[in-house]
Amino acid sequence: MKNKVDSIFVTKSFLPPISEFNKYLDRIWKSSYLTNQGPLLKEFEEKIKKYLDVENFHFVTNGTIALQIALRALDITEGEVITTPFSYVATTSSILWERCTPVFVDIEPNTFCIDANKIEKSITKNTKAIMAVHVFGYPCNVKKINKIATKYNLKVIYDAAHAFGVKYKGKSLLDYGDVSICSFHATKVFHTIEGGCLVAKSKTTSNKIDLIKRFGHYGDEHFSLGINGKASEFQAAMGLCNIKYVDQIIKKRKKIFSFYDKFLKGKFKRPKINKDSEYNYSYYPILFQHENQLLRGVKELNKNNIFPRRYFYPSLNKLPYVESKQSCPVSENIASKILCLPLFTELDINKVRIICDILTKIE
Repeated sequence: MKNKVDSIFVTKSFLPPISEFNKYLDRIWKSSYLTNQGPLLKEFEEKIKKYLDVENFHFVTNGTIALQIALRALDITEGEVITTPFSYVATTSSILWERCTPVFVDIEPNTFCIDANKIEKSITKNTKAIMAVHVFGYPCNVKKINKIATKYNLKVIYDAAHAFGVKYKGKSLLDYGDVSICSFHATKVFHTIEGGCLVAKSKTTSNKIDLIKRFGHYGDEHFSLGINGKASEFQAAMGLCNIKYVDQIIKKRKKIFSFYDKFLKGKFKRPKINKDSEYNYSYYPILFQHENQLLRGVKELNKNNIFPRRYFYPSLNKLPYVESKQSCPVSENIASKILCLPLFTELDINKVRIICDILTKIE
């Protein structure tokens, strides 16, 4: 076929010049410090805090463990946690792993984030927290969620896995909630190969996070139940390399994003971002009219060695191991017909055109 191209996947990890990474590897070899809050990790945390303009920052092994630590640090070890059905599975699995019960509240049809107007009616005497997701980096209704949490004395955890570099009302989106977490997985806008972080509102919560991520002890003194959430010097090294390029990465992704907008000519519905937000262009999701149309689109793209992803499918209230009694028709509908298109810094504009040409012909 004339449109046949080399394999294009939904993402491709950004890698800095290997010479820059090797300089940090030399430092690791000279120090023999591989993990346990090493010098590169401390240097990385200071640089990232400055970049994001946040306090109480903790670099950990991944975004999922960050969610689990957040629940523990806020003393949420039982009861119900109100959450969204439209996210990656880690949002729900972290709640279940900590022996809490996820209560799903349906999503907004325009942002795909949890519908804050539907949260209050799902609150019971067993509700302990709200775990909302800034889906694809689009901000939740943080003002309304904070108002509800204050009224009912609930904790707020934001899964901001996709939201690195996103700002709302001039400050980092990670600065909202009692705790916000972010993922630094290799597929993200900014990555440390594997990794994640927590940003805590209070110093008290921050101190608990610091203890929990180190097995609950400092030296030979043990204080609480903990887990191993410590990131390595190698992860920190990649972060120190990549932080220099993150503005450039976002700029390039924005350019590709604009070409998708141009070539698709409004054929597909897309989520809308709040006007008070600065976006990081982390994903390019489109909505088909129905699932069969999506499946035809995926089939045609795959024929041409193009491999998008169905982020996020299925709606999490439909997971086979979740005893959910909540119907979430908006989420279930969107999950059945959403597709994220390839988006990464090295994606050639001509290949974007090919992707769009294929999609615009799907009926």
